[in-house]
Amino acid sequence: MYDYQFGFRIYHSTSLALIDVLDDIYHQLDNGNIVIEIYLDLQKAFDTVDRSILLSKLYNYGIHEM
Repeated sequence: MYDYQFGFRIYHSTSLALIDVLDDIYHQLDNGNIVIEIYLDLQKAFDTVDRSILLSKLYNYGIHEM
């Protein structure tokens, strides 16, 4: 599992995810870097996807039922 997967994992809350982001921001600022972040809300993005097309494309990339 991906180390930065915070959802649905024990001891990996959304608060911990926020702390991780803030830690990275402060680290970059301490090094004299400029920090720009963009956040996108993709909550409804997959509601507009044609599932048959998505499944077809995933199958073409080798991702399918086992």
